[in-house]
Amino acid sequence: MVNKILEVKGLKQYFGSTKQPTKAVDGISFDVYEGETLGLVGESGCGKSTTGRSIIRLYDITEGEILFKGQNIHASKSKQELKQFNREMQMIFQDPYASLNPRMTAGEVIGESFKIHGLYKNKAERKKKIGELLEAVGLNREHATRYAHEFSGGQRQRIGIARALSLNPSFIIADEPISALDVSIQAQVVNLLKELQKERNLTYLFIAHDLSMVKYISDRIAVMHRGRIVELGPADEIYNKPVHPYTKSLLSAVPLPDPMSERQRQRIPYNHEETTEECISYEVSPNHFVFGSQSQIARWK
Repeated sequence: MVNKILEVKGLKQYFGSTKQPTKAVDGISFDVYEGETLGLVGESGCGKSTTGRSIIRLYDITEGEILFKGQNIHASKSKQELKQFNREMQMIFQDPYASLNPRMTAGEVIGESFKIHGLYKNKAERKKKIGELLEAVGLNREHATRYAHEFSGGQRQRIGIARALSLNPSFIIADEPISALDVSIQAQVVNLLKELQKERNLTYLFIAHDLSMVKYISDRIAVMHRGRIVELGPADEIYNKPVHPYTKSLLSAVPLPDPMSERQRQRIPYNHEETTEECISYEVSPNHFVFGSQSQIARWK
């Protein structure tokens, strides 16, 4: 039996006034299991990044419950408990240019968490650990003395990954970690994440809008639209047997590497369908859930 590492129950994240709030995340529920990668996909503005930031406590949630290893992470906690939570869960940010302090060397960026958490107080020990982390992400120990502007985009993202690994977390939220990188570099970073997952028994929530890359790294995929998860299931099932029209539309937009196939590719437009019936998540096949009304699901299937 695989343990649940994360349980999200009825998460709502609203911004703006209480009378007319912007519903960035509107009542979503999902679980993440130990050792897996859950891909969270959808177009820009659908609430993917907000979901990730709410989980890691960068936002105070409007409503709902988030359990990490069985503990409610938004319940009031002592300073010690919060420190422990921050060690267990880390984030890789989208923009490798903005997420690194330009006044700090790569070694200082990675080693900052050691100071905060009181780890490796001996300078030589800290230097050794920073070197090991740099090598783990495919960089050299000598890179520790360089500043952010001296690295390429892919190298900066590797430093961001090393920083996320510095506290030996069990769960990492990767918030569009490859969207700002060249295509050739994207594959390298994704392969690195997969290798690190095997070596360190990591669990990922991988947020992205590039469906081809998400399929490659994810065990399960959640498709998000207008603040809701409209389809959730095993990666192969989502790709080969999509049910929700929005998922079909997203998949039809994925470019194909073969020019002949690309020329014949049919794009499926998506028109949002309002309904007065109650909409819930239906299990259309084992572990494959689709959000909609009963009549919509019957029609889509």
